[in-house]
Amino acid sequence: MRRRWFRRLVVAGGLATAAAVLTMAAGALWVKAEAHGHVYALTDVPAAPVAIVLGAEVYAGGNPSPFLAARLDIARRLYESGRVKAILVSGDHAEWTYNEPGAMFQWLVDRGVPSARIALDHAGFDTYDTCARARQIFGIRTAVIVTQSYHIERAVALCRRLGIDTAGVGDDTARIYRQPWLSSAGRERMAVVKAMTDTLSGRDPVFLGRTEISVDEALR
Repeated sequence: MRRRWFRRLVVAGGLATAAAVLTMAAGALWVKAEAHGHVYALTDVPAAPVAIVLGAEVYAGGNPSPFLAARLDIARRLYESGRVKAILVSGDHAEWTYNEPGAMFQWLVDRGVPSARIALDHAGFDTYDTCARARQIFGIRTAVIVTQSYHIERAVALCRRLGIDTAGVGDDTARIYRQPWLSSAGRERMAVVKAMTDTLSGRDPVFLGRTEISVDEALR
């Protein structure tokens, strides 16, 4: 009896593992197909009105983590080269004491990007929310999205599916932080499943809110 129960448990575990592997593979293939032909090097990316910078960790004191600083530096270079006219910084500001978009704004201003050219999205809690809000709240139709290279295909895929004609530029300089890079790249395997699920469900962002005109103002 115990052997039969154990065999059933092993079979069930094997089936669950196989299903999880297949789901992750399907998610990865979907993301790759959606992003195909839309990921570029910084010097080759087509011009667009707006660069969207996805948020990441901000340290105590308001300093962006190296991963976030690398994303912001790409956005700065896109603006300085004239490939974009404005920048939307999107991140987590669910708690008053933790403000990703505020830190991103300050980093860019400190390095010469005019404050009038920067719009802030305080409810970019994940990539799906950022893309959905960029389209529905900020009215963006064409953009360059910026993040790390292990994440760029998912970001492009989500934004394109949510109605934005999106090209992507991925950062590779943060690879020097080997362990965090590998950990983040590993988590991406599950993130593609969530991206596919979110897209199929068509869920609203965690916080939708009213229409914003800050991107339009930054483009004037």
